[in-house]
Amino acid sequence: MHAMSNTPPKRLIVGISGASGAPYAVRVIRCMLEASIEVHVSVSDLGRRLLGEEAGIAPVSADALAGEAGASGLTVHSGKDMGAAIASGSFQHDGMLVVPCSSNTMGAIASGITSTLLQRAAAVTIKEGRPLVLAHRETPLSRIDIGNMDCLAGAGAVIMPLCPGFYMKPTSIDDLIDFMVGRMLDRFNVPHNLDVRWST
Repeated sequence: MHAMSNTPPKRLIVGISGASGAPYAVRVIRCMLEASIEVHVSVSDLGRRLLGEEAGIAPVSADALAGEAGASGLTVHSGKDMGAAIASGSFQHDGMLVVPCSSNTMGAIASGITSTLLQRAAAVTIKEGRPLVLAHRETPLSRIDIGNMDCLAGAGAVIMPLCPGFYMKPTSIDDLIDFMVGRMLDRFNVPHNLDVRWST
């Protein structure tokens, strides 16, 4: 897989699957939009359910996901539209983030057998040698999960479990969310002002 560029991305894909962790997805999308990045989103059916249950976003729309960041740079694709632009290797982008990434979605991507737009877009991202970050959010891990992670890491994907740290002395759930969101944004060189970096 190609090395990450040192310049900020212009266009990113975000996949939202059906693992708990919808607030991570909402926050990272809004931070990307605030950084003037064009964002394309695909949400699985269970991802839509959890956006409603965990983030109060129902129905899922560009305006609801973008919030005060504004939806002008955001496109939400139907999860069943396998003919969407992001399903094609000719669609130019700077990388894809799946957050939260369920074990089921991770397994589908690892197998190369895709049945949703999210899975297809991730498989194409690997095929084209673009950065793919999978923010896994299930525990404990089975040996199958670990095998799938090893397979994907070998193909060039970055496995980033949603494991917030405590050295920044978090005082709220938002602090815990921002810790991981900042780490995800850093993987794509997205500028942000989240206070998540170690300092001495």
